[in-house]
Amino acid sequence: MHLIVGLGNPGKDYMDTRHNAGFMVLDHLAKTMNVSFDKQKFRGKVAEGRIGLEKVLLLKPETYMNLSGESIVAAADFYKIPNEDILVVFDDVSLELGKLRIRKKGSAGGHNGIKSTILHLASENFPRVKIGVGAPKHDMVNHVLGKFTKEEQLVMEKTIKAGVEAVKSVLLHGVDSAISEWNGFKAGDEA
Repeated sequence: MHLIVGLGNPGKDYMDTRHNAGFMVLDHLAKTMNVSFDKQKFRGKVAEGRIGLEKVLLLKPETYMNLSGESIVAAADFYKIPNEDILVVFDDVSLELGKLRIRKKGSAGGHNGIKSTILHLASENFPRVKIGVGAPKHDMVNHVLGKFTKEEQLVMEKTIKAGVEAVKSVLLHGVDSAISEWNGFKAGDEA
């Protein structure tokens, strides 16, 4: 079993904010899998299904971003899922809006949800899909908790669809293959 986690903050106030890019990708992924987040478990919303032959648990932690690791480790421990089978999808302000980047492992890079995940898994060794939301012009908090402009929403729609395909690629073909396929992607550049 694989655990696919989208990071974000629960509640209407945070819906469609940059920090919820991980939730957006998981919501779209669930639709493509024809499953819904109809269960509450592990301090989050969960959905179960398959990608190819792989059984997957989709998780949207409801612990708020800074405590995401608590929800992730609860699910991973319950199903005995090793770190290399946990894929975390999240927003990245160091990436230009519309870009994707897949990594096998790495530091938190200042992202509080990833800091919490690393802390609770006691490891940086888990794959991730980063969704570029652009750098803040002024205040970081207002930027990540801010909503996308209409123009940015158009870019994000393409980015979210690409993020779903990147997640599927990681599961179906492995992280290395997904990296070579998706790390150059930028919404608007696709043919």
